[in-house]
Amino acid sequence: MDHIFHRTSIRRYQEIPVEEEKIELLMRAAMAAPSAGNQQPWEFYVVTDQEVMKQLSECSIYAGFTAKAAMIIVPCYRTDGIKYPQYALIDLSAAVENILLEADSLALGATWCGIAPEADRMEKVKAVLNIPEGLEAFAFVSVGYPAETKHQQDRYDESRIHRI
Repeated sequence: MDHIFHRTSIRRYQEIPVEEEKIELLMRAAMAAPSAGNQQPWEFYVVTDQEVMKQLSECSIYAGFTAKAAMIIVPCYRTDGIKYPQYALIDLSAAVENILLEADSLALGATWCGIAPEADRMEKVKAVLNIPEGLEAFAFVSVGYPAETKHQQDRYDESRIHRI
């Protein structure tokens, strides 16, 4: 549980590539996420091409920092052939959280940058990556070796707990 209480959003990265074995561990963590009806609606684009990363960073006004990461993971969800489409975004949220926690465990920094459900952002990402029909962009996860140190805030607020 240490990584739950250690993980922070890292937006500044060293110019060091992420090793293939760590990329595989990140993807394994993502695909270990719980999924409604075990539908596993996910597909992942791992982007390390600097020009493509620059284009992706321009798909949202909040994503500029992602251009300087070692890589951007773009989780996507299938819209066809899944049992519970209304839960696809929840499934992808769990997968992204697993990526963030695994990144922290590997001494990597990462930040989740929302794309869905903003249709204009989703379409821009789809165009940059040439994502096929039946697949929708969900988010960016920038990943790299941190060039900053941050401490997680204590967000615990007992007033938000209601005991019955």
